[in-house]
Amino acid sequence: MSTDRIAAHFQSSLSGLTRAAQDRELLAVTHAIAKATADALRSGKKLLLIGNGGSAADAQHIAAEIVGRYKQERKAWPAIALTTDTSALTAIANDYGFDQIFARQLQGLGQKGDVLFALTTSGRSPNILAALKLARELGITTVGFTGTKGESLRAACDHLFVSPSDDTPVIQQIHMTAMHAICDEVEQSLIGTRS
Repeated sequence: MSTDRIAAHFQSSLSGLTRAAQDRELLAVTHAIAKATADALRSGKKLLLIGNGGSAADAQHIAAEIVGRYKQERKAWPAIALTTDTSALTAIANDYGFDQIFARQLQGLGQKGDVLFALTTSGRSPNILAALKLARELGITTVGFTGTKGESLRAACDHLFVSPSDDTPVIQQIHMTAMHAICDEVEQSLIGTRS
């Protein structure tokens, strides 16, 4: 039995990514998310992203890929990670409670036809659930990214990506891989060339 924890982590990540790559239903969901995102951006709408901890960092990463570029030279598209404005986050947490940090921003920034990426490895984060509930009321397309223990999130999402793992780091690695693939598909859909 190997005691190499680093090799074991690589193997765990590889196993999770392999399961995801071979899951036809998961691939279909990923394609549907890419299409919904491309359709929204094509219509002049925006992508909003939320998450806590490592998922907050992932939200920021993907917003940067959409506003900047992923692989192809193109115009900027609108994307906002609602995890970045420390003044808004702390004021809202102080005045309304931590559970409202994303919903309150969504109330001010979200519009019908936008897309919300909600990243929560557990599927149970109260601030994510509050934002998803409000997004539905506002006519925003709701996309959840979670792990195998987050299936209960399905009722709150138009599209739900469930990483085939219950290990938080592996879930997040699969989420990032999926969101990079979505960025690639969105660029292809909207500008139609491969670099």
